[in-house]
Amino acid sequence: MEVNPYALITDSPATLMGVNHIGLSVKDLNSTLAFYQGVTGFKLIRRETVRNSAAADTLFGHAGIEYEIAILEAPNMLFEFIEFKHNANNETQRMPAQGPGMTHTCFQTASNNSGYDKFRDAGADILSRGDGPVDLGGYGVTYAYAYDGEGNMFEMEQLDAEPLASVPSKGHWISQGHSMWMTQVALVTHDIERLTLWYEKVLGFAPNREGDFANNARLDEVVNYDNLSLKASWFKMDETCKTLELWQYRNPETLPYVGKRAVTGFGYSYSIEVGDIESEYARMIDLGVEFVSEPVLMGNYWQVYAHDIDGNVFALRQWVDVDF
Repeated sequence: MEVNPYALITDSPATLMGVNHIGLSVKDLNSTLAFYQGVTGFKLIRRETVRNSAAADTLFGHAGIEYEIAILEAPNMLFEFIEFKHNANNETQRMPAQGPGMTHTCFQTASNNSGYDKFRDAGADILSRGDGPVDLGGYGVTYAYAYDGEGNMFEMEQLDAEPLASVPSKGHWISQGHSMWMTQVALVTHDIERLTLWYEKVLGFAPNREGDFANNARLDEVVNYDNLSLKASWFKMDETCKTLELWQYRNPETLPYVGKRAVTGFGYSYSIEVGDIESEYARMIDLGVEFVSEPVLMGNYWQVYAHDIDGNVFALRQWVDVDF
């Protein structure tokens, strides 16, 4: 499907406003927060412990829940870390690139202020081959994957300003003087056609780009796997290039995930910001989306968790103060 990958999405439901935050459930909040904040420089805007909260019990579907949350503010979204007390004795697992599940999020920087260098120097476990990010095609973007100390995978993209001058939406955050920002939600599935159609129905618009990739030695370097083969589709969520990207690996094969991921389990989740959470909740129920609860007021926002058709965790969020 050949379409402009940078065209604005205009036909989604009016109350869908893009990705609000990336969530990461962690075992050790202090060390994970220090790692990401030290590299990104994102501002810590809130940190608190929540206990004895009926609203939180309802939101997470877990009686007597207790957790500590810390929120970093990136230029274009929030990055939220939660340490749940009941996970203290559970072990984290390293997420394979082929999933299944939400395998990673992405950090972008200008190439002359490389996020790859910053994460590497902070002790990230680099997955990609070589001693630097990989140039896939000379179009002004380099790529690499890495892991944090708990086995959560993330992507690092470096953007050359000059080649991107013709694509203002890609170079927006460079032109605004930001040193690092976040982009996509990456979901890896055993059946990309099925998951793409599900999100097309729920989001109300089609993917703006699709791709099929194989026989590319440079792509093998990014994922550190020979003869990599995969398919992808991308849903551009707003004008700042926040993106929902879906992948299906053929080699190595993405296997089905059985069941639903626990809302409080280790790893990633994400939220879609909405202007009217009640109407979106009702609309998505009519579409067959399975929610954990009804929308719950959590201080300055309303939120509700759900599962997609693969069992991935996502949320809807509406701010009480629309100017927040």
